[in-house]
Formats: sequence, structure tokens, C-alpha cells
Amino acid sequence: MPVIFRHKGIRIFFYSNEGTPREPMHVHAQHGESLAKIWMRPEGAVTENYGFSSTEMKDLVRVLQENATLIERTWDEYFG
Repeated sequence: MPVIFRHKGIRIFFYSNEGTPREPMHVHAQHGESLAKIWMRPEGAVTENYGFSSTEMKDLVRVLQENATLIERTWDEYFG
């Protein structure tokens, strides 16, 4: 599971097997027992959230949008 970056101790990553056919571009975020899944398109669409507060999610979505180019490049390089 490739880690793209970390933010405030939150690991931003995707799984090496994202389904067949592959799901649209998204990331997972994990910090301790908290876990979320966020679609990159539409921007910042949170599909799953287990344990992150609304304030944490708002900050996380902002950071993901700021790093969208990095996320997209990493996804494309990995999945080709």
C-alpha cells in the first residue's frame, strides 16, 4: 500500500489493489483507529469516515485538494 504523504500524523495512501475494474482515483487516510476514504473526483467527496471529527475531515479535504497534483501523479505512476 503506497503512502503518498503524511499530514499531522495522518497517513495518506492507496491500496495496491484498488479493485477490478479499478475504482476511480481516491485515497485512504488513517491515524490510529480513524480511517477515511476520499474520492478525488468530485473533489473531496468523503465516502467513508470512521473516527475523524468533522473539523479533522475539513482540514484533510483541504490538504488533499492542495496536493491533488501529487496524488494524481503518484496514482498514475503506480497504476500506469
